[in-house]
Amino acid sequence: MSQHPLSRLKRYDAEAIARYYRWRPWQSIWRTLVIVWMFTGFFLGLKLDEWRQQESLHKSRRAVQLRRILTQLGPTFIKVGQALSTRPDLIRKDFLAELVKLQDQLPPFPNAIAFQRIETELERPIHEIYAEISPDPIAAASLGQVYRARLHNGDEVAVKVQRPNLLPTLTLDLYLMRWAAGWIAPLLPLNLGHDLTLIVDEFGTKLFEEVDYLNEGRNAEKFAANFQDDPTIKVPSIYWRFSSQHVLTLEWINGFKLTDTEQIRAAGLDTDKLIEIGVTAGLRQLLEFGLFHADPHPGNLFAMPDGRMAYIDFGMMDQLTEDTKETLVDSVVHLVNKDYDELAQDFVKLGFLSPKTNIRPIIPALEAVFDDAIGQNVRDFNFQTITDQFSELVYEYPFRVPAKFALIIRSLVTQEGLALTLNPEFKIVEVSFPYVARRLLQGESPALRRRLIEVLFKDGKFQWQRLENLIAIARSDQQFDLIPTAQMGLQFLLSDEGLYLRRQIMLALIEDDRLHTEEVQRLWHLVKDEIQPSRLLSSAWGAIADFSRERAVSLFPAMATLLDAPQR
Repeated sequence: MSQHPLSRLKRYDAEAIARYYRWRPWQSIWRTLVIVWMFTGFFLGLKLDEWRQQESLHKSRRAVQLRRILTQLGPTFIKVGQALSTRPDLIRKDFLAELVKLQDQLPPFPNAIAFQRIETELERPIHEIYAEISPDPIAAASLGQVYRARLHNGDEVAVKVQRPNLLPTLTLDLYLMRWAAGWIAPLLPLNLGHDLTLIVDEFGTKLFEEVDYLNEGRNAEKFAANFQDDPTIKVPSIYWRFSSQHVLTLEWINGFKLTDTEQIRAAGLDTDKLIEIGVTAGLRQLLEFGLFHADPHPGNLFAMPDGRMAYIDFGMMDQLTEDTKETLVDSVVHLVNKDYDELAQDFVKLGFLSPKTNIRPIIPALEAVFDDAIGQNVRDFNFQTITDQFSELVYEYPFRVPAKFALIIRSLVTQEGLALTLNPEFKIVEVSFPYVARRLLQGESPALRRRLIEVLFKDGKFQWQRLENLIAIARSDQQFDLIPTAQMGLQFLLSDEGLYLRRQIMLALIEDDRLHTEEVQRLWHLVKDEIQPSRLLSSAWGAIADFSRERAVSLFPAMATLLDAPQR
């Protein structure tokens, strides 16, 4: 049987796909009729509810109906449903909770086809590759299925085999979606329709990356390299000799799905510790590395018996730029400090608002939404609340969710959902805000040190309360040690880069023609229990030990006279 022409595509190419299907209108027409038929019943049901004034009564039923339709329409629409579950600007919030439940669970395709594909892809009989392989798949998803096997050297492995003729199915659906997006976009409000075609293209690009198992293997190795210094994270090794574009052999992970709370507790694992590992790893991906796992659903995260967390399935990944990472740190800081004018500027930088947008009327709306979401205590914050609130905001103001951030939102909401499964009382900020505060106070990079200065100074005045908040939040992390952080801060103050901060601190201490002893005392009471005189002196000496006489004189000119005085 000859290979489908579109099966040879390595990357998503909208023009090539369009050229192919323009000459085969019967395929497009038949698929369109199937899609329209299934959705017609859904929309008629919505209208019937509206005429009978029963929308609130049947909204849960309609949400379930939508989820089932997407599942029946196959792999592309299951992926669309998952993507829509993070797009409050594109779909009513009534359906969000139901669409989040979408899982890639489909009946498996025949084993004979799967085993034949393994042999064709790897160009050898299956018994030469694996000493043994499970007779049936242990898991089936929208794009492929997984077998458990053992290599001849004894290594236990997982074998992912892609569904046959997958790309022809995906490309036809993507072609129809792109055509529909171009037709519908002009009929929508500007903030909803401005980049509808671009959203489809971004979706298609990610979908093509996900069906390339060689790309997934490379992503796994990059991810593992980023976490090589973290003993709490496990990434399966890739067996390249037994992998191809449509077959992937990787290390078998023994563990429990994070939703299997009974098994996790029976194994004696600390659920709160697992949550902390997962949230911290997610923050490191977004704010340190930029390369993040965009599909952390329950089937892709495992708790291992030794307490580690294992990530699998690296098909859907994305990379953030340095500017985006820094702006994300800014937005978290501005949210904590309730600087909503600065937060609005962050939304512009991140692409949620057009640079031409007048943000003045939006600032009070942001304040109302986030104050309500956070409540009186920042620990009451959760991402699902923000998503729900934001879904109302985008219909009143020109907000839009950039395609890249749809993946980030999906990742954050999904991880929070997993954390709440393990501990319904867990607050994600109890890990996330201490992490951000700790990174700012430690200032490992010039960019972070600049952001710390921006946090501590507003309109040229030192913000004592913000420093107290940062230290208090950072100290809620039991692993945070104030002394090394203070040593790094002292080294920065004594450096050439710290000249501006030295001057500003001196001005802050005598600001408004008074000594700010009360603020200093509050800070001292906050940290005194952790500061032992011997450790403090040791750290201070370590910070200045490598300073030369010339640098010391340049920092403190008054010392020059003493150092140059004749010795007696």
